Amino acid sequence: MGDVLWTPPADVRERSRIGNYLRWLREHRGLDFADYDELWRWSVTDLDAFWRSVWDHFEVVAHTPPTATLTALGMPGTRWFPGATLNYAENVLRMPGLADDDPVVIAHGQTRPPVTLTAAELRERVRRVAAGLRRLGVVAGDRVAAYAPNIPETYVLMLATASLGAVFSSCAPEFGTRSVTDRWRQIEPKVLVAVDGYRYGDRSVDRRGEVAAIRAALPTLAYTVGISYLDPAGPPPEGAIGWDDLAAATDEPASFAPVPFDHPLYVLYSSGTTGLPKPIVHGHGGILLEHLKMLALHHDLGPSDRFFWFTTTGWMMWNFLVSGPAVGAAIVLFDGNPGHPDLAVLWRLAARTGTTYLGTSAPFLLACRKAGLVPREVADLSALRGVGSTGAPLPAEGFRWVYENVGDDLQLQSLSGGTDVCTGFVGGVPLLPVHAGEITCRALGARVEARSADGTPVVGELGELVITAPMPSMPVGFWNDPDGRRYREAYFETYPGVWRHGDWITINERGGCVITGRSDATLNRGGVRLGTAEFYSVVEGLDEVVDSVVVHLEDDEGGAGELLLFVVLADGLALDDGLRARICRELRTALSPRHVPDEIHQVRAVPRTLSAKKLEVPVKKILTGVPVHRAAATGALANPESLAAFAAFAQRRA
Repeated sequence: MGDVLWTPPADVRERSRIGNYLRWLREHRGLDFADYDELWRWSVTDLDAFWRSVWDHFEVVAHTPPTATLTALGMPGTRWFPGATLNYAENVLRMPGLADDDPVVIAHGQTRPPVTLTAAELRERVRRVAAGLRRLGVVAGDRVAAYAPNIPETYVLMLATASLGAVFSSCAPEFGTRSVTDRWRQIEPKVLVAVDGYRYGDRSVDRRGEVAAIRAALPTLAYTVGISYLDPAGPPPEGAIGWDDLAAATDEPASFAPVPFDHPLYVLYSSGTTGLPKPIVHGHGGILLEHLKMLALHHDLGPSDRFFWFTTTGWMMWNFLVSGPAVGAAIVLFDGNPGHPDLAVLWRLAARTGTTYLGTSAPFLLACRKAGLVPREVADLSALRGVGSTGAPLPAEGFRWVYENVGDDLQLQSLSGGTDVCTGFVGGVPLLPVHAGEITCRALGARVEARSADGTPVVGELGELVITAPMPSMPVGFWNDPDGRRYREAYFETYPGVWRHGDWITINERGGCVITGRSDATLNRGGVRLGTAEFYSVVEGLDEVVDSVVVHLEDDEGGAGELLLFVVLADGLALDDGLRARICRELRTALSPRHVPDEIHQVRAVPRTLSAKKLEVPVKKILTGVPVHRAAATGALANPESLAAFAAFAQRRA
């Protein structure tokens, strides 16, 4: 780990947006920073000056100016930019640097032909849909819910909802009825916009039954709007209006409700695997400032870019992607199966759309590596200058694969953050080199530290990822949590006044970061904490192993406990003593004797959330005797049937 795979060009400060920002700080604030570390330290100690500089540098459009930058440094309870009124949608639709006829939304999918919207067309569609929502009686504070995929209509609806000061919430249509109603019963939407179905690869998926069940379960719905996506000639559901009627021509001028900085913009949800999903409320101003900072200064996106992140509308990366026009970048939307007809589909789409920054997940990059894919041989990726990876830690071999098979002069940015802040805390930046297996830096304005078991900050050793200073995109709160109790319990119970995120992190001397899995899924053998990410990197590096999950069952007597590894093997393979021995040998050699499992078992599938995250904690609960229905909310899983094997295993052991 640690080999340098990419170095910034000598003229990076002249060519990058963060270089432009540094010049602006010198000219307008009299501040000069020698390097990124110095800039970062300033950004997390002088919060007032840093976040005001983001507001001023990006020329945020406000209706009334703020009376201060923040009210207090204590968490939770910090209020940002008090007195300011603004609108997220107005700032996004400004699209700096783009002319009216420049493409800004480039949408491809497996259900219908490609759609491209210019800047003028996007503004016009948002204007019409906002007028349509107003006709339905939608006012500031009302909730508008979208059961719809990553298509232009969903994006237009989000911006139109925001323009009115109403609150948006989306669920991808692969979510089952229970998953959706668990989320939306909590926020009581007034309007539901839903597709009739979609195509996933060569498979048609009809969702009319689910839409009917969702409508029946939400008594607050006043209107349903149907998008005829799978069957363009099909009628909207009974008693519903069609999308074209919602977006009908009107003379009503575009307008943007001026709302307070912390006015709810949208509600995102925790995965909901162990109970009701937490309804996380994000505000107009916090999301706007955070995304301006991250997209421009860290991802270096601007008017010459085409920004593509493979995501569904059920993952916070969709909300991150669709802020792209706020920094002048066009966005590429994709709806479909990323493995159909093969794993080259996203790379070919990047080539076809002239994508300059392609974001995806670590599991997708590792799947491409395992399949022996060489993207630069199947697609012209000459326009690509950035690749983003998130969703899980990307091991060193994943980094090397990108540089050997995608492009040797692009910047690979591994990042980690979450739904809770709708951004990355740690990621990449154009000013710093890329080291194999390492997240390059802590993001500007994010005071990330590693804490040891006794709560002291540590460098160069594994610790809890904490944030010790407030950020504007921390949630406004949870929906229907008037006294803030659930919010405090979620982040501030372990270390009062300090945000505990729930990941293990190691921060080295140069500020590079390695995330080694969820801290609630830690393997603790003989008092030594082991992260799960490095485990999977070794085990899934074997050709025979397709997927895996590892859990540690503690010993009540204080012994070493049991380390159990479950593997999914390639088609037609069965686990035998030879493969068991090889897995153990690889783990002992690559990691340590402590990483060698006590038992290895074969399963057909590893349980994953709808956004593809492994579910180590529910598996551990099931193995310790907790019934499946109490260990995990099956509606939040992509493959709930996978839990049965672990329940059967627990019964046999009992």
